[in-house]
Amino acid sequence: MVKPDGVRANHTDAIKEQIQAASFAIISQKWVHLNESAAIAFYAEHSNRAFFPSLIDFMTSGPVLAMVLEKPNAVAEWRSLIGPTDSQEARLDAPDSIRARYGRDKQNNCVHGSDSQEAAAREISFFFDEYHQSEMKLDAKYDDEL
Repeated sequence: MVKPDGVRANHTDAIKEQIQAASFAIISQKWVHLNESAAIAFYAEHSNRAFFPSLIDFMTSGPVLAMVLEKPNAVAEWRSLIGPTDSQEARLDAPDSIRARYGRDKQNNCVHGSDSQEAAAREISFFFDEYHQSEMKLDAKYDDEL
């Protein structure tokens, strides 16, 4: 997912180009503006963390581009492509990563990435009701609010 800061800074096309250059296929994509209840549900696993309120404010501050990516070993490959969560750390440890190139800090890091196959399945189904691993289709509509 390209987060609100990445969308606001017009990095979406450059991020998608970097995704495709890394041999990922963008199987499905959807523009969504998360409302508070959707953001709370999506990030429920972090609800007891001190940063949770600011994360919800940030994720509801503008539209996101949710995507389904495909590639062998996709979760690990995506985590490698996006780099460390903290964009400042990414600039040192993974200077060609998406977060190093386009992020500002730990929260404003431009992209979200699933950390496991199980999380990926849950997060894909959160945004894409029609998701079936064997039947994916491009969905480029803009949903006003989720």
